Amino acid sequence: GFNGKLIFAIIASALGSSFQHGYNTGVINNPQSILEEWMSQVIGNRTGIPPSRESVTLVFSVAVSIFCVGGMIGGLSTGFIADRFGRKGGLLLNNILVLIATICLGSAKAASSHELLILGRFLIGINSGLNAGLAPMYLAEISPINLRGAVGSVYQLVITISILVAQALGLKQTLGTAEHWPLLFALTIVPAIFQVFTLPFCPESPKYLLTSKGNELEAQKALAWLRGSLAVQEEMDQMKAENDAVKLLPKVTVRELFTNRALRIPLLICLFVMVAQQLSGINAVIFFSTKIFEYSGLKGDSPTYATMGMGTINVLMTVVSLVLVERAGRKTLLLLGFGGMAVDTLLLTIAMIFAQSNEAVGYICMILVFVYIVMFASGPGSIPWFLVAEMFNQSARPTAASLAVCTNWTANFLVGLAFLPIIAILQSYVFLIFVALNSLFFLFILKKVPETKNKTIEEISALFRQQSYQ
Repeated sequence: GFNGKLIFAIIASALGSSFQHGYNTGVINNPQSILEEWMSQVIGNRTGIPPSRESVTLVFSVAVSIFCVGGMIGGLSTGFIADRFGRKGGLLLNNILVLIATICLGSAKAASSHELLILGRFLIGINSGLNAGLAPMYLAEISPINLRGAVGSVYQLVITISILVAQALGLKQTLGTAEHWPLLFALTIVPAIFQVFTLPFCPESPKYLLTSKGNELEAQKALAWLRGSLAVQEEMDQMKAENDAVKLLPKVTVRELFTNRALRIPLLICLFVMVAQQLSGINAVIFFSTKIFEYSGLKGDSPTYATMGMGTINVLMTVVSLVLVERAGRKTLLLLGFGGMAVDTLLLTIAMIFAQSNEAVGYICMILVFVYIVMFASGPGSIPWFLVAEMFNQSARPTAASLAVCTNWTANFLVGLAFLPIIAILQSYVFLIFVALNSLFFLFILKKVPETKNKTIEEISALFRQQSYQ
């Protein structure tokens, strides 16, 4: 069960890592108009000619999307960093990127350089991509089997909290002003400082110490620290049994992940679920939320605050999912989430057709948005991040995590690239795309995704080996 030391390790690893991911995803949205005006001034002062609206939008779009490009690179680097420096060591070293990124982001205005802002976003993107692979891996490897899902969900919980914090700090009443936006971006250093001062007190992943370093004594010490008890022999025996099985296998390469059927099946499941998370329509609902709230009769700043209310619901439901994931199981929550989102987006499409002419229907739209967030946060938001750590043993986990995280960031980037042009063509009918996609994801999960609740890695691996022979 949970104890003080395990909770401390969870907070130290998750708060200092996934906070970067969420905060830097949400921080750039509210001050968009202020940043575009500043970029226009910078370009105009350099050239002596006021830039066109299109060129300013292009620069801002690069500043937004470069974060995902950095995330892809960080994701691909996960396997190497996790093997070379360890899970804990990799997380600590990753904070060097935060320091350099903070200097770039915080000094961009003083230096009148939008290039510094873009460079800072790129570096913090690499940091976030690495965190997305390393932190769920560390969390999965330090948690007991019966708490693996709940602990793994903490990564997504911190992302939802940090997005909400970024939205709140980005309001014009707080730091979303022409004078204070550099401080808004520079605050990303705070969780890094927290991690640098807390994570060194926590042990490295016991599984990494045993399997990658071959140090059984250190692994047992680490496990005893995390469990708050010396009675860890049974768990050590399980880890040694997994280690003995891993020793019979060579180091798994990317090619082997795709050519070995026993590894290919879980890899494709993990990649598919990562893509499903990004293509579920969450970005569309968030993008449309302010407009939907305006349809509901909200005026002035009220739609912005309603959007923050939506973020609060996301946080609360992610907390609920921490409990549900160990009771209902991973597959059940994924089915509930994607099935619920398919029905919800269909109803939302119908409601938005009538919303502009009927205020009562506008309120129905608002309720449907909140229901959608509940469905997303119940499983699809959190489960993909730790599923890869549950499906692969120590020899394949870092490489598989690299591919899965890179796939998630790539899907995120492509959605960001294609989304606005599609909205311009389809308007509110864009949700019909997500009706079809979520239905497809539901069917795939129903047929292909196994339940991993309370199963050891060896039991899950044996399941896929059995499937590969059929």
